[in-house]
Amino acid sequence: MLGKLKRNAFISVGLGFILIWLSEATETQVNYTAKPRVVLPPNYVKEIRPPSKKGSPVIVDFSIFVVDINSINVEDMDFRVDMFIHQCWHEPRLEIPDDIFEEGDDYVTLLPEVFENFWQPDPYFLNSKIAGYGSPYVASTSMLRNKGERDSKNFHLNKDLKIATLTHKFTSVTLYKNKTVRYAARMHAIIACQMEFQLYPMDIQVCPIHIESFSSNNQKVKLRWSDSGVTLNPELKLLQYNLGQPLQLEESDGYMPEKVGNFSRLTVFFRFERQIGHHLIQTFAPSSLVVMLSWFSFWLGLDAIPGRVTLLVTCMLTLVTMFTGADIPPVAYVKALDLWMAGCMLSVFAALAEFVVVKVLDVQYQYQVNRIPKVLPMRISNMEKGQCATVASWEGGAVRSRKATQTPTTPGQTSLQGNGGPPKPARRQSLLSVAWTDTDTGVEKIMWREIDKVSRAVFPILFFVFVLLYWPILLMKSS
Repeated sequence: MLGKLKRNAFISVGLGFILIWLSEATETQVNYTAKPRVVLPPNYVKEIRPPSKKGSPVIVDFSIFVVDINSINVEDMDFRVDMFIHQCWHEPRLEIPDDIFEEGDDYVTLLPEVFENFWQPDPYFLNSKIAGYGSPYVASTSMLRNKGERDSKNFHLNKDLKIATLTHKFTSVTLYKNKTVRYAARMHAIIACQMEFQLYPMDIQVCPIHIESFSSNNQKVKLRWSDSGVTLNPELKLLQYNLGQPLQLEESDGYMPEKVGNFSRLTVFFRFERQIGHHLIQTFAPSSLVVMLSWFSFWLGLDAIPGRVTLLVTCMLTLVTMFTGADIPPVAYVKALDLWMAGCMLSVFAALAEFVVVKVLDVQYQYQVNRIPKVLPMRISNMEKGQCATVASWEGGAVRSRKATQTPTTPGQTSLQGNGGPPKPARRQSLLSVAWTDTDTGVEKIMWREIDKVSRAVFPILFFVFVLLYWPILLMKSS
């Protein structure tokens, strides 16, 4: 009998503890579910948008504060932006008691858990590749912690980053007395941008960010820019670009065939103007100096053939190395920098071709000079002996008889007197293509030397004409 009483007592105590635990759990659940009821009526349905006048769409004011823009990637054609986004809309269904506001305040900050019970707009970045919330440093370090060997530039591989719906725990929600809900979030995103590089390195990239409602068409939700619009961090500086201001903002309705409807869309255009200073120092100035250095070969005679060849080949290889090692976008069409590279390399190649031409002319000249004196002694000895009334005219190994009487002379022909004339006119005839005698000064001029003299002026003039045409056209197109 005593054992039975003890067993019943233990059962009663156990049941008591169970009832107490259940009552506490029920009270906790009631308290938790009662928190949203402070401002939400009992019949509130968060899936239904706030009522509007005469069926007009709900107006959602949107604003962005750009904290930083970095990683403008020309190969992937995208850029990364860190920003604060703000959304405001009117929710007339809320029941706001005055006791939830502190004295002197007309707003109260709600917990994210409470905000989950509110109706929320669903804008997203239409042209974003990847987006995430919170600090970009946290995202990078988290990825490094998870992946180990990943570089922070590859933060987009982190599985925690996803396409943004602009609702996340890194948010704050403010409720005003006039039943306006203000939503704010810190986020970062990689935005795709279709870049054009025809004018590189003086290109101007116009990159838009499109913000659109995902599921509510323009008859239900309308996005519009607030008075602040898009604001840039005054301390924002880009490495190779100047950010054109003011930013261009647009509001439009875009038809989305994937969702079969017209959706309200906001667009902000960022204008990135590339700074030319880096390329002037690293590309244009050095390449111009290399081209000028190639002109020194015109002052080197053919007695310095190794030095002249080495100078020109070194200039060509320097230009090739300079342009292949430059940070040039790998596109299939011709860029402005490609035209500059072609002009510089063409100038050096022309100087190298000029050297080949003058070397060939010098070989021909030396061949003629070394061949003619062998026949001149025979001619002179025959004239002195007077063996015949004719004089043998030797030209290139061929013998031709000619009367010793004076005949009219023409340029390049030989006129010999019976008493033996000077041999120089015969030399002029055979050397017409590579050398000639100036009729005014009587000085012999060699063609390859004259070509070098002309090249000393022609090459610089042509290059400066190229420069004078290149830069004005480039500046005019870029403006």
